[in-house]
Amino acid sequence: MDVVIIGGGLGGLCAALDLRQRGYAVTLVERQHYPFHRVCGEYISNEVLPYLRRLQADPAVLQPADIRELQVSSPAGRLLRAPLALGGFGVSRYLLDEFLFRRAVEAGVTVWQNATVATVTFDAASNQHHLTLADGRQLAARVVLGAYGKRSALDRQFNRPFFSRRSPYIGVKYHVRYPSMPRHLIALHNFADGYAGISAIEEDKYCLCYLTTRRNLKAHGTIAQLEQHVLARNPRLRHILEHAEVLYPQPEVINEISFAPKSCVEDHVLLCGDAAGLITPLCGNGMAMAMHGASLAAARTHSFLQGQVTRSQLETAYSADWQRHFAGRLQTGRAVQHLFGQPLLSELVVNALRLWPGAVRQLIKRTHGNPF
Repeated sequence: MDVVIIGGGLGGLCAALDLRQRGYAVTLVERQHYPFHRVCGEYISNEVLPYLRRLQADPAVLQPADIRELQVSSPAGRLLRAPLALGGFGVSRYLLDEFLFRRAVEAGVTVWQNATVATVTFDAASNQHHLTLADGRQLAARVVLGAYGKRSALDRQFNRPFFSRRSPYIGVKYHVRYPSMPRHLIALHNFADGYAGISAIEEDKYCLCYLTTRRNLKAHGTIAQLEQHVLARNPRLRHILEHAEVLYPQPEVINEISFAPKSCVEDHVLLCGDAAGLITPLCGNGMAMAMHGASLAAARTHSFLQGQVTRSQLETAYSADWQRHFAGRLQTGRAVQHLFGQPLLSELVVNALRLWPGAVRQLIKRTHGNPF
């Protein structure tokens, strides 16, 4: 086997399509069964469109929402508006991941669903990886890409520092109908110890996703009580919570979301997407970064499989690519996150930025990339 990819999110699926189109034998291992929901803001910067078109996976067939403007509200409901120079689109992960999965299968990628990789080891003598799945099946590959998301048992195997430290953050996502909101907007609404994003996706639906802390949830007991007593203090969020039609009975929830710096190579496994580094949801650009990371990993893997570089050169070049394209965006994202979630500071920041549109444009530019 040329390549095994662990994880079938956007990074894993795009890398699989990319490498298969280059002629390699690719197996992708995904622990769930398509289609399924993920906790995700479901807004994607248009920087990804040239790449998706090269992969013959143009998302236009999914009829995504066209998003061109950003709104940010303070906890008291004061609004900041800014155009999105490059723009973006909104589409659910339920639909987009299924679409890319179908494209990958049609292209000849072998996809193992409902499968979990238990261990990955590298054998220097044979210069290849050996993988063991939870059900005992085994694989060998010349290159392994890890695109398994924010947190995995493999992070423990790799002894990654962030895995042993508790993260205070949790994420909650709904799909709703909310006709009060124009479909060209993405809105970020601040509240105490968190912020919520809402934007249109396909059909007449919207994605409502928010980040907060375990402490906030523990203080109020349930998600419903948290929303009623904390989120609803922001009048913009209160209107959404009171008037939006929730489209599934229970929200999707994820715990232990870590924004700590990570390495993009572990034990000779190339990591991409959230496994390599997670930008704060406030910046709304994680999906584009996952796809861009897949393109970088696929290009460097191609050079290695063609015998043009050694494994050491592969890993060094990919790490340099990753740092050049993403390190600044992640650092800016962490800095921006510290400005929000605290009611008094959020009010001051939003009020100041309303008077300083050039700064808003720079923040958007520093957390978004260029078409690739």
